[in-house]
Amino acid sequence: MVNSNEFPIQSIRQQFPALNRTYKGKQVIYFDGPGGSQVVRSSIDSIAQYMMNGGANLHGQFVTSKETEAIIAEAKQAVADLFGASANEVAFGANMTTLTFALSRALSRNWKKGDELVVTELDHRANVDPWLAVADDLGLVVRWLRVNPQELTLDLSELNSVITGKTRLVAVGLASNGVGTINQVKQISKRAKEMGAIVVVDAVHAAPHFSIQRDEIGADIILCSAYKFFGPHVGIAVIQSDIFEDINPYKLKPAPIYIPDKLETGTQNHEGIAGITPAINFIAGLGQGATRAERLTSGFSRMEEYENRLAERIRTSLGTMPKITLYQAKASVKKTPTIAFEVEGISSLEVCRSMAEDYGIFVADGDFYATTLAELTGVSSRGGWVRVGLAPYNSDEEVERFLEALTELASSI
Repeated sequence: MVNSNEFPIQSIRQQFPALNRTYKGKQVIYFDGPGGSQVVRSSIDSIAQYMMNGGANLHGQFVTSKETEAIIAEAKQAVADLFGASANEVAFGANMTTLTFALSRALSRNWKKGDELVVTELDHRANVDPWLAVADDLGLVVRWLRVNPQELTLDLSELNSVITGKTRLVAVGLASNGVGTINQVKQISKRAKEMGAIVVVDAVHAAPHFSIQRDEIGADIILCSAYKFFGPHVGIAVIQSDIFEDINPYKLKPAPIYIPDKLETGTQNHEGIAGITPAINFIAGLGQGATRAERLTSGFSRMEEYENRLAERIRTSLGTMPKITLYQAKASVKKTPTIAFEVEGISSLEVCRSMAEDYGIFVADGDFYATTLAELTGVSSRGGWVRVGLAPYNSDEEVERFLEALTELASSI
């Protein structure tokens, strides 16, 4: 008898058509999930069906327009269930970076010279540079939550002096897309709320790996992208309604002034939005519960346990390999299944090229826009890390192939 609690890896893999690809005669292994996951078949089918049935813009008195509006409403409810929010707090855009620039411009219209912003050294630049840009425009003061480059965690010892009564906004990543560290966002947001600051959380890297409840972590704004969690390229912003009502985005005069539409400039990617609900339902389908929100929490729990087991196998093996330098926080620090390392004597670019060309294993190299961390750890001068990222469609067999390939590559130097 099959254990009902066993992770259904084979049935999951059957839902991802890209896993059937071969390259130079080898079955492809996708370990590049942090840069964008593969897309679940149900999402692909929904995108294709929308386009084949006839797309339309909004507010028309014809069926294709009404169907488009219904698809968007359904997607917003699915995202709301994903993050413990309301559907009218969900806005879509081109990508997380574009939405963050739009929000930085909108929020800063109420700020004045001398106001302060807080960003972190561990973040992807998408949750740093939009805030630095408005700080430069308006003469704002920028304060940094520093990273400990040895521990690969944020140093919160000076949290109370960095976030003060002058702080208008704190921008922090929920997890590092470079090295996988999961940050102590609840502790940061608690201090920010005490000081009356808005908390913007970049959840792009975290969203595919564990359940995120907006109010539980103390976020006012959560940003992510559906293409990281098995769906299409659509950016997502989830904004507390009271803050959303107050912001004044740059927009066309005839465009809506009500939430959430007022942040959604121009015609949206309707076919992409059609693929969001199936991607979220894929995660919910792994769980149990009376509601989609409950099934999502349960599904994430199963995914997290499975992915972390695979990641720990890789970390343990790499930790014993000669010529391998791992970049990871200590064992007591929670991490996503993302592993960054260097191989002595060979550039990260060459490692990734060999992995792809010789073994059919797709892993990525670079700083992944976590440029400050890359500079502080010294890897930027050497071309960055090799990054392996796991998804729920990856298997034990793929992990074994990767470890064998890396062992062979390292021993050849």
